[in-house]
Amino acid sequence: MSGKDEKTTIETLGSASSQKMPHATKRHRKNRGMPPPATFDIDVLPGSSNLTALEAAAVIRRTPGALELWRRDPNHPLKWRYVDGRPLYRVDAVRDYLAKCDKTTKTLRSQNAHGDARGARP
Repeated sequence: MSGKDEKTTIETLGSASSQKMPHATKRHRKNRGMPPPATFDIDVLPGSSNLTALEAAAVIRRTPGALELWRRDPNHPLKWRYVDGRPLYRVDAVRDYLAKCDKTTKTLRSQNAHGDARGARP
């Protein structure tokens, strides 16, 4: 075999430099972390408006992955609907969910581990 044939074989198998993918062809991976706080006021929006999963996650301050897990439970209090295969959340549903969560956390905070109204000693 001549040197030219060996070079062609190496090029077809791929060398270390040819395995680097250009930036544009890399697979886009989802950011699964906490989204930044919402840039809009949910109280100003009309109740019939729809929010994307990322917008709803920003308002609720949960990760989009948490909302994805919640959608697997059809009885979850945060309601959604699918439009063109994508989940959308009505502003009314998000407001109701936040109000319901606020009520349950207030009742939990008023009780201590003993179940009575005794406060913790300083």
